[in-house]
Amino acid sequence: MGCRLCEVYCLVQHSKTKNIIKAYKGEYPKPIPRIIIEEKGYMSFALQCRHCEDAPCLEACITGAIHRDEKTGAILLNEDKCVGCWMCIMVCPFGVILRNVEAKKIASKCDLCIGEETPVCVKNCPNEAIVCENACSHE
Repeated sequence: MGCRLCEVYCLVQHSKTKNIIKAYKGEYPKPIPRIIIEEKGYMSFALQCRHCEDAPCLEACITGAIHRDEKTGAILLNEDKCVGCWMCIMVCPFGVILRNVEAKKIASKCDLCIGEETPVCVKNCPNEAIVCENACSHE
């Protein structure tokens, strides 16, 4: 369907205000969705971090900003440690780590909506087209 609601929910989830209007119109730096929607004609599909077992971004991060959460196994990014060298972007085989140039030139990636039981993109997809397996099971 390609409605892009996942992008909206992701952006709001990662905004400071958690308010859709303020997130889009009033926040600086403007939050960015951590999910990418690729479209080809009338087909679309969502791309986001796969939280790889052997994560190249984890190895490439020169500051240790990218780390694996011991509890969930998710690959997370500590934005306070990120210096914007973009090494993680260059080595990601899926092209799902994004540049957030407005926000002190830091990288941005899916964090599985840490603190939520289910990522908001999965929970709110009207077509149930987005699923989360393995890393989301927190095992």
